Amino acid sequence: MKNAVFNWSGGKDSALALHKILLQKEYNIISLLTTIDEETQTSSIHSIPLKLLEKQAQSIGIPIYPVVLSKNKITFEQGMLEAVNHFKKLGVNDFIFGDIFLADVKSYRENKLNPLGINVIEPLWNKTSQEIINEFLQSGIKAKIIVTQADKLNETYIGKNLTKNLIQALPAEIDPCGENGEYHTFTYHGGPFKTKVNFEINGAAPVTYDFKMDDGTTKSFKYWQAKISF
Repeated sequence: MKNAVFNWSGGKDSALALHKILLQKEYNIISLLTTIDEETQTSSIHSIPLKLLEKQAQSIGIPIYPVVLSKNKITFEQGMLEAVNHFKKLGVNDFIFGDIFLADVKSYRENKLNPLGINVIEPLWNKTSQEIINEFLQSGIKAKIIVTQADKLNETYIGKNLTKNLIQALPAEIDPCGENGEYHTFTYHGGPFKTKVNFEINGAAPVTYDFKMDDGTTKSFKYWQAKISF
């Protein structure tokens, strides 16, 4: 098997992609990799505490490599370059992701990683959201919603288990996988997990993130974010 690194978000698409990769036995996953905000010590977008991501990794049985980013010191590009250099010394030429169909995301990864000698592997690529959510539900992996985009899904969705009934009850304009950022999840049992990852959700808090757009402007997005304890 070829050595590879799996880019881990802690959410449902990551867990499903990793589950498929482990079953196929083509790659030996030597490490999970995730980006962490230096100030908050949580993951990007999903805002999962690093210590909880480490609990996921312990349950899966694969070590996790955090790429710590900071506004004034280490950018995403710098952090990933350091990670690539680290893992290439260990014989890794393949980075695996859980993307579905956002072509610009896949192109971005390839444009950044291919010149560095890293292949981008996408086990879920080019399937529809409905196909992916059906696969996820059939896999037995358990997940809870931990982030919602406030103008799409309100705070009552925070902490809910991702089930067939919940997916069917989502508003018509919501992508079943939340692929347009409508919601994010935390996975904790089944699939690649050998033991249940214990945690609690104690309500939701409103948060605002500023994103730099392609035209150079900055746009603010409001979210509901789970208050997680473990």
